[in-house]
Amino acid sequence: FGYTIGNDLSARDLQLRTSQWLIGKTLDHFAPIGPYLVTADEIDPQNLAITCTVNGEIRQSASTNAMIFDCATIVSYLSHLMTLKPGDIIFTGTPSGVILGYPEDKQIWLQAGDQVEVTIEKLGSLSNRFE
Repeated sequence: FGYTIGNDLSARDLQLRTSQWLIGKTLDHFAPIGPYLVTADEIDPQNLAITCTVNGEIRQSASTNAMIFDCATIVSYLSHLMTLKPGDIIFTGTPSGVILGYPEDKQIWLQAGDQVEVTIEKLGSLSNRFE
C-alpha cells in the first residue's frame, strides 16, 4: 500500500542475553512509526536518502539503494513464510551505522533525554525523546 518511517529500536542489554533477539525489540513504546504514510504510487522506495541523528549528531546516513534487499523482494520472501494482511507493517532494515558495528570504545549508547530523529527523503522525519 505505502511507505512510512519506522525506528527499529533495540534494547541491546536484553537482546544479547540469549540467542533470541525478539525480547530486545518488543518492549512497550518500541517500533514507533510515522508521522506520514505515503502511497506506493507517490515514491520510488529504492532511491531515498535516510539519516538518523541523536541530539543533532548524524549517526547514520545512506540511501535505500544501498539496502541489501529491495522492498519487493522483502514482501515476496515474507509472503512465503506468513500471511500478509492489510495493515501489516514490515521493517526493511537499516543503513550502516548501527552501534554494534562500531568498535567497543566508539559505541555511544542512548541515554535518558536523548532525541533521536529518523528522516527519509519524501517521507518526513520521525522524532522521539528517550525517557
